[in-house]
Amino acid sequence: MILSPLRLRLRALSGMEPATTGTQRLRAGGSGRLWSFEKTPPGTERRTKTMARKCELTGKGVQSGHLVSHSNRKTKRKFLPNLCNVTLQSDTLNLAVRLRVSANALRSVEHRGGLDAFLIKASVEELSMNARALKRQIEKKIAGAAA
Repeated sequence: MILSPLRLRLRALSGMEPATTGTQRLRAGGSGRLWSFEKTPPGTERRTKTMARKCELTGKGVQSGHLVSHSNRKTKRKFLPNLCNVTLQSDTLNLAVRLRVSANALRSVEHRGGLDAFLIKASVEELSMNARALKRQIEKKIAGAAA
């Protein structure tokens, strides 16, 4: 089976098999990496954002199920989360943060006493990259104030 270079790279990134060995990449003049950031000044690398249908705080995402008719025929459908673009205030950092969260997460943030309290209690696995970075900043600020 002959694979195009793009398919080889996709297979390597997915962990199925290595595209080439490190020596082959270095001989070809590559840096040894299969990916790279955009060319920007050092320390200011940018990653591309994707607009997933997923809450940034709770991780609630799209679910699939059946649309059941009166005659009990089942056809596939998607249950989409109720996402809202909101600006939440971080009391610790004195910062307004724009997040895409579900209505359920908004209620949870209010119930726990604000964004900072919610992020401190939340597990890292369900948070988005932006929320994880915000959580680290809040924890550093709190640890710095306590010390």
